[in-house]
Amino acid sequence: MSSAAESILSDLVEVEQERTRRRTDPSFGGRVCAIKSFQQMRFRQTYADWLNSARYRRAAVFFLEELYGPMDFSQRDAQFARIVPSLVRLFPADVVEVVRTLARLHALSESLDSAMAAHLDDAGTLDAQSYVRAWVATGRASERSAQVELTVSTARTLDVLTGKALVRNSLRLMRTPARAAGLGQLQQFLESGFEAFKEMKGASEFIATLESRESALGRELFAGNPSRLEAYAFTHNAVQGESKT
Repeated sequence: MSSAAESILSDLVEVEQERTRRRTDPSFGGRVCAIKSFQQMRFRQTYADWLNSARYRRAAVFFLEELYGPMDFSQRDAQFARIVPSLVRLFPADVVEVVRTLARLHALSESLDSAMAAHLDDAGTLDAQSYVRAWVATGRASERSAQVELTVSTARTLDVLTGKALVRNSLRLMRTPARAAGLGQLQQFLESGFEAFKEMKGASEFIATLESRESALGRELFAGNPSRLEAYAFTHNAVQGESKT
C-alpha cells in the first residue's frame, strides 16, 4: 500500500475511534456536538463578510459545511476508508494529496474537539467563557497552529489546482469511474471545492485573511480573552445525545 493510502487510512481510523468513544458515552457525544455547533456559529460571524460576498461566498460555505459544524460525515468517511486503495490508484496524484491533507485535518480537529468537550460539564450553557476555559484547559498550542496550517494548506492547494486545466479535466473525467468504484461522495466533495475556488478567480486574499483571522483568534483564546465569542450562548441540552460526527 502506498504511503498516501496508509496516511489517509490511519487518519480515518483515528476519526472512527473518536466517533466510537462518543457513541459509547452519549453525554460526552452531546458535549462534542455542542462544541462543533458553537464553532460553526463562530465561523459564521468571523466570516460574515465572506458569506455576504458574491466572490467569496461559495468558498466560505465550502469550508463552513465541509470542515466545520456538527454535520454527519460518517457515511462519507466510511466510504473513503473502504476505497482508499482505489482512490490512490484512480485519482490524479495532486488530488490525492488534497484528500491526504484533509484527512489529517479531519483527524486533528476531531481529536481537539473531543479534548475540549472533556473540559465541559454535562449541563448548562456553552457560552464564550466556558468555551475559552475549555480551550485553555485543553492547551495543545502547537496542534492548534497545525490545524490552521492544514486549513490554509488545503486552500492554497485548491487555488493552485483550479488553475491547472489538466487536473480540472481529469477530475471531471473521473465522474463515471468514481461512481462505479463507490467514490461518488468523494467526487462530489472534491468538485465542490474546485468549483468554489475557481469561482473566486484567485484566492490570495481569501487565504491571507483566513490565516490571519484564525491565528489571531487562537492567540486571543489562549490568552483567555472571550471578547470575540461573547455574542454566542449555546445550550448543551439542545444537542444532548449521540453525536452525529
